[in-house]
Amino acid sequence: MEVPGSSKKMIATQEEMVEARVPIPYRDQCAHLLIPLNKCRQSEFYLPWKCGPERHSYEKCEYELVMERMLQMQKIREREAQLKAPQSAQSIPLAPKTANA
Repeated sequence: MEVPGSSKKMIATQEEMVEARVPIPYRDQCAHLLIPLNKCRQSEFYLPWKCGPERHSYEKCEYELVMERMLQMQKIREREAQLKAPQSAQSIPLAPKTANA
């Protein structure tokens, strides 16, 4: 399944996520890494020093998604600033600039 605006594909299906009882807010492009992480956590009684590789791969995937969204938002803001730039150049400044400023 393709997610609009993202370079990552959904690997886990809805049926797999329902079967693994993945909470709805966590059903993103990294859910396929969360399923084995949660299974490991349950089998290891949630000991914090266990399941390190699974946790690291899941957190790296989530980090990459956040960075991708931040870059997309930065591009949107730059586009909006370019559209507003010609309008502000035509407006009259409210306070005149002094010679030292």
